[in-house]
Amino acid sequence: MKLIQSTSLALLSALLFSQVPVYGKPDTPPNVVVVLIDDLGAMDIGAYGSSFYETPNIDALAERGVRFTDAYAAHPVCSPTRAALMTGKNPCRSEVNITDWIPGVMPKNHKLLGPAINNDLPLEEVTIAEALKEAGYSTWFLGKWHLGESAAFWPEAQGFDVNIGGYSSGGPKGGYYAPWKNPRLPKVAEGTYLPDYLTSEAIRLVKEREANKPFLLYLSFYTVHTPIQACERHLDHYQKKLASLPAQEGGDYVQREYERSRARQDNPAYASMVHAMDENVGRLLAALKAEGLDDNTLILFTGDNGSLTGGKTRVGPSSALPLRAGKGYTYEGGIRVPYILRAPDGAGSGTVHSEPVVVTDFFATILDFCGLPLRPELHLDSVSLKPLVEGSVSELQREDPLVWHYPQYHGTGFVPGSAIRVGDWKLVESYEYETVELYNLKDDPGELTNLATAQPELASDLQQQMHAYFAKVGAGVPVANPNFDPEWEAKQLKRQQERRKQNRQK
Repeated sequence: MKLIQSTSLALLSALLFSQVPVYGKPDTPPNVVVVLIDDLGAMDIGAYGSSFYETPNIDALAERGVRFTDAYAAHPVCSPTRAALMTGKNPCRSEVNITDWIPGVMPKNHKLLGPAINNDLPLEEVTIAEALKEAGYSTWFLGKWHLGESAAFWPEAQGFDVNIGGYSSGGPKGGYYAPWKNPRLPKVAEGTYLPDYLTSEAIRLVKEREANKPFLLYLSFYTVHTPIQACERHLDHYQKKLASLPAQEGGDYVQREYERSRARQDNPAYASMVHAMDENVGRLLAALKAEGLDDNTLILFTGDNGSLTGGKTRVGPSSALPLRAGKGYTYEGGIRVPYILRAPDGAGSGTVHSEPVVVTDFFATILDFCGLPLRPELHLDSVSLKPLVEGSVSELQREDPLVWHYPQYHGTGFVPGSAIRVGDWKLVESYEYETVELYNLKDDPGELTNLATAQPELASDLQQQMHAYFAKVGAGVPVANPNFDPEWEAKQLKRQQERRKQNRQK
């Protein structure tokens, strides 16, 4: 049973919207556009430092809006962050309990056994879509959902009037070119490019919207998730750009103690996908402007986790350097993402904030900008960014620290662990290796110098704060595996090496 009392909230929102104009035209509440990019890390955008990828439309959005430099996903992989965006809660809270991609993998031969997760976002959770729908908004979802294994938990059951493309899969089944293998996508002309199609459908919904009725448009691109399948119209440009780069010194990857990463951004196929994504964001922004909605729409843009840069034994398609590691890891490269907000009245235009923010904050921020009362009993880990954007506060007040909890294994080679950030300090704990690492992110954003031994009291304090939060919210923890095979990983590595050798010979 949903927690929101629809009648009372609808009456309250009607009073707010009829008596207190929020932004733009009198009596017209702002629209909300959320753009979530899959596997887009902080360094994959020009406005955040990329020189190989070209993202002029998103860069322009950052110039007109507010850019957050120390911005985070709620988790190193996708499903947990998506749950956090929808609920305003840390995904490790017991009532959410999505701390891995759905359905995840439960290795049977590792040292630890991760806790079981919910394979569906519980219907008891009140989503931001439900909150806005009860307040009179049209609610549209397009793209990747990955928050439920059955249709009973897909967007239509979680507050969205329209669902185009959202179902159980975490990737674009059938690839990025039609024909697709997606039950929530119609048959279209063969060769149609998925990001183009989703954006065209989003623009159609905007144009066909009900007059004077605000909307929530949640455009959740499947790109730039694997398969790395080039957008053909941009591939030649990046192949030429790669050819013009100097030779890579020191090899193709950077090796650290627990992971290796691509040494620079130089994958033309991946770059073409980023370019096409940016191109489609530009199309959507242009459509909003053409419809006269540009100055009455809250826009939020981010990624669901860091970019895929590599893992313990392999190299990924992108690079997050100077940040450490990438998708699947609790280091900065795995959780730091681009995060751009454009207020409906232009508040904060052109400003840059280093205040740590997280995707969980979307819920309270959206309610606040829409003139709706905050619901702290629902969005327990969400704080509104509106006062920060408008300049009425210089820092956010949070009841709990920022924490990331990943008590499972990931295919990149990550082993169960967690992290906490308080101020400039970050602690990373590994449950399998039984280690703690302490970094000062202001001085060392690349997490190169472990200060845990030099500052043991601070490390202990942060570790205790993190564990206290997990106890408070009932987070699941890994346990010893009675069937642990210490030779299993070495055997797996040997098999992988043999397969690669055979493939090269073929």
